[in-house]
Amino acid sequence: MTDITHDRLLIIDFGSQVTQLIARRLRELNVFCEIHPFNTVDDAFLKDFDPKAVIFSGGPSSVFAVGAPMPPQSVFDLGVPILGICYGQQVMMHCLGGKVERGHGTAEFGRAFVAPTKDKLELLEGWFLTEKEQVWMSHGDHVSKIAPGFEVYGTSPNAPFAITGDASRNFFAVQFHPEVHHTPNGARLYENFVRLAGFKGDWTMHAYREEAIAAIRAQVGDAKVICGLSGGVDSSVAAVLIHEAIGDQLTCVFVDHGLLRKGEAEEVVTMFRDNYNMPLIHADEQELFLGELDGVSDPETKRKIIGRLFIDVFQKHAIAVGDAKFLAQGTLYPDVIESVSFSGGPSVTIKSHHNVGGLPEKMGLQLVEPLRELFKDEVRALGRELGLPASFIGRHPFPGPGLAIRCPGEITREKLAILREADAVYIDQIRKHGLYDDIWQAFVAILPVRTVGVMGDGRTYDFACALRAVNSVDGMTADYYPFTHEFLGETATRIINEVPGINRVTYDITSKPPGTIEWE
Repeated sequence: MTDITHDRLLIIDFGSQVTQLIARRLRELNVFCEIHPFNTVDDAFLKDFDPKAVIFSGGPSSVFAVGAPMPPQSVFDLGVPILGICYGQQVMMHCLGGKVERGHGTAEFGRAFVAPTKDKLELLEGWFLTEKEQVWMSHGDHVSKIAPGFEVYGTSPNAPFAITGDASRNFFAVQFHPEVHHTPNGARLYENFVRLAGFKGDWTMHAYREEAIAAIRAQVGDAKVICGLSGGVDSSVAAVLIHEAIGDQLTCVFVDHGLLRKGEAEEVVTMFRDNYNMPLIHADEQELFLGELDGVSDPETKRKIIGRLFIDVFQKHAIAVGDAKFLAQGTLYPDVIESVSFSGGPSVTIKSHHNVGGLPEKMGLQLVEPLRELFKDEVRALGRELGLPASFIGRHPFPGPGLAIRCPGEITREKLAILREADAVYIDQIRKHGLYDDIWQAFVAILPVRTVGVMGDGRTYDFACALRAVNSVDGMTADYYPFTHEFLGETATRIINEVPGINRVTYDITSKPPGTIEWE
């Protein structure tokens, strides 16, 4: 979809690591917004996008740097409200006649407290209910002189112009980051900003559903579509949405590559065949995948083999269903954002995604990506709108390569069988203790070592495993879940007693960064 009829808010990205959080806060207010790097926003773009309001993100640069990121001057002539955040405040002051100076002892990083001035501002309704408001600062340079027309509405010890505004033009600028949770009342600022900008708050999943269906029908016409169905939230929601749009023109392909969790293939196939009556191919390709992975231990090689085989399988079934013209994917907005280079060069792209960069030319298929403007929580909301079972909407993320990256080292059928059983016990424990919905992702990894143990009167020499459970918003950062020692002890006992082949259980308490969520 690209034809959004709602009022639009433009976020001009100057390279902040938390720009996505701004968009999430706005989407939570039912406001449609898009993030675009500063170097893609020019006069023609602004005319085409026609924003109802604009937000300048933070960023790591300095307005003094050669080639410092700047917005087009015409953005200030649009006649719409503008909110500058951190570097965005400095850019606004710099462009409008204020002054910015280098740190010199006024840098602030971390928690700070902003006090109000005597003046009132609509942007700050519901703020300063106590003497000071806690905020999160992260700046080296600082504004030393505000631009003509601006007034000061909040100060902190190292930021005398922490909150500034020109109420006549609805231009506002703050030195802190209201989008992060370390600014507890930050969401209220965004709520006030979109209200004074006149947004109706009509960006809902009910509306998106109808728009997406119309867009899918316009794109596909009477052609056939195949959808790679993994059983995860994203591909499941995409499949149901597309099926609602084009019916039997869609065929889902569920690839059983032998790297799924216990009972997963049966669960996914049954759910879709029983609830949605959509054409579904259960492609049993276990021998193909496990055969090609035999003897492979390097994690990147594993991923490349699995990715290549997925393409081969989809291509085979695209021909089999009657020469399909489209491949549907569950690409999300964070995937798109992270794959856009901030500076325009490929070397600084945050992360490349296999489902963003297009398809191999040999496939001859076009992409249908009806979720590419949604965040994960919005996909779950759309799933509820579409009537997907709660058990599927709330599923923990599961990687495309499956258990291959939870089995470090060489993959064998024996290790996969042990891993499936251990994982099933672990997830059962989490559900029994009522913790499943409190955890973003949980799984077991089987380690490529055997350890000595004692069971009964005998000596054992079996595998060790690691339990992993993390909390996260979008997978970009994560922290381990703080299980009680009682839970961990009970779970370790169950796994060792119920899963032949494991005699030692560990718990991974590494955060991301420095680690990753998955083991490979």
